[in-house]
Amino acid sequence: MQREKTIDIRDLAIGYTSKRNRRVVAENVNCSIFSGELTCLLGANGIGKSTLLRTLSAFQPKLFGDIYIQDREIEEYAEKELSTLISVVLTDKFEIKNMTTHELIGLGRSPYTGFWGRLSKEDRAIVDKSISLVKIENLRQRMVHTLSDGERQKVMIAKALAQETPIVLLDEPTAFLDFPSKVEIMQLLHQLSRKTNKTIFLSTHDLELALQIADKIWLMDKGIGIRIGTPEDLSLNGSLSRFFARKGIILDQHTGLFRVENDYTKQIKILGHGQMYAMIRKALQRNGIMASCDIESDFCIEIVGDDIRILKLGKCIASVYTIEELLEKIVIE
Repeated sequence: MQREKTIDIRDLAIGYTSKRNRRVVAENVNCSIFSGELTCLLGANGIGKSTLLRTLSAFQPKLFGDIYIQDREIEEYAEKELSTLISVVLTDKFEIKNMTTHELIGLGRSPYTGFWGRLSKEDRAIVDKSISLVKIENLRQRMVHTLSDGERQKVMIAKALAQETPIVLLDEPTAFLDFPSKVEIMQLLHQLSRKTNKTIFLSTHDLELALQIADKIWLMDKGIGIRIGTPEDLSLNGSLSRFFARKGIILDQHTGLFRVENDYTKQIKILGHGQMYAMIRKALQRNGIMASCDIESDFCIEIVGDDIRILKLGKCIASVYTIEELLEKIVIE
């Protein structure tokens, strides 16, 4: 699919105004968002992620600058016209009773159905297609108030798809979800960006998932503004390391993911490869032991098949089969 620029932001300032003053949350924002991509907005609490999303969706007025939606300034669109271009999924929990999932998703057709909201045959087909894309056929007759948080989030995404907008904005779509549900929602959104060629833009605190699944990352910071790139490029050029620089947290340059930095009291040589090597190294580092094939030490761990051998001055002094057993011996030594 061909990428197209759907949102273009020029010299934008966002924030709040009152009779007495103006509070700027972020300014000098110059960015573009493209179709067929999943873009994740990352930043600290209070940095302005939700404010930016509300401004892009016209829920909140900008302070100054320009927002172009498909090459037209956002102010040029009437509210109803804009609702056919941008759909929004908020993080707020809601209480809806006496409504089925199918009926709620059908509300996504409201920009097209007129005052009475009656669904035509075409509208119902679009609702069914949206349900199919999100793969929630088994939920269509469930009452909304009986859904789990993860199921409810899928339903809201289906409702946004039923709105048939080229742009979908989501504010913390994985909040309140357990980890498997977070992964499922992020994978779903990435797949939908590919299948539908929509622009999918979301804010999130789930750093690890965003780095693994997103096509583009926006790093929002008061000091440096917004940095944009693929997770890999931001890792290579040091933007991620600088952005998330905190005591005890470092970016692993080999994986492109963050890990906890430990204080090391020992070093040990480890010989092997594959998953067992990675897991042993991780367990030792958690216990304050720097482990690597490049280290020279009296002790050495050698992985031979499923056998974990402990060597001292080149002689095997113990052989174990689990990392728990290894830790008991190494930490004591």
